[in-house]
Amino acid sequence: MQEQLPRVLSFPFPLRFLFASRPAIIGRVLGIVYRCIATHLVEQAGLTKKKAQTGAVTLVQRFGSALNLNIHFHMLFLDSVYVDQADGAGRFYRVSAPSGQELTQLAHTIAQRVGRFLERQGLLERDAENSYLAGDAVDDDPMSQLLGHSITYRIAVGSQAGRKVFTLQTQPACEPEEQLTDTVGKVAGFNLHAGVAARAHER
Repeated sequence: MQEQLPRVLSFPFPLRFLFASRPAIIGRVLGIVYRCIATHLVEQAGLTKKKAQTGAVTLVQRFGSALNLNIHFHMLFLDSVYVDQADGAGRFYRVSAPSGQELTQLAHTIAQRVGRFLERQGLLERDAENSYLAGDAVDDDPMSQLLGHSITYRIAVGSQAGRKVFTLQTQPACEPEEQLTDTVGKVAGFNLHAGVAARAHER
């Protein structure tokens, strides 16, 4: 039984809005993300995609800790890649945990490929410096306004509509050595976190 490396991928606010209003594209985006991470693992093992495979289970979570709209992926990846042997058995090749630099590069690759996909779908437009949701990607209806307010932590209705929600936050507990680990890659609003591992004996 192998250990498993949980990875959490969150997206920029505009893409959270897009995924919420057009849920059919989430599966396509998840496929892109999986291929990026799986390819990285195979290459780290010194193998090729034709020979080696890996495995993952993903939960698409639609909300954040404040029950705000926040579509993000919780992915549980094997810490290994495996190759099918002639006798039908699988041989596992252990892959070390990713560094902060590797996570940043992965986040960059994911951002580029997701952006290109959305552009081909006519949902994203780019100029020399920035990307924008295409006009056709935004539906002009009351639900879109509610989605936008929830994503950005704003009050949606009533006399205080548009104001930021008042929140109380505390410093999360963590061990001193955890503060020094570099387990997050951040690129253009894409945030890829791989700071924990599920051991083989843990359920």
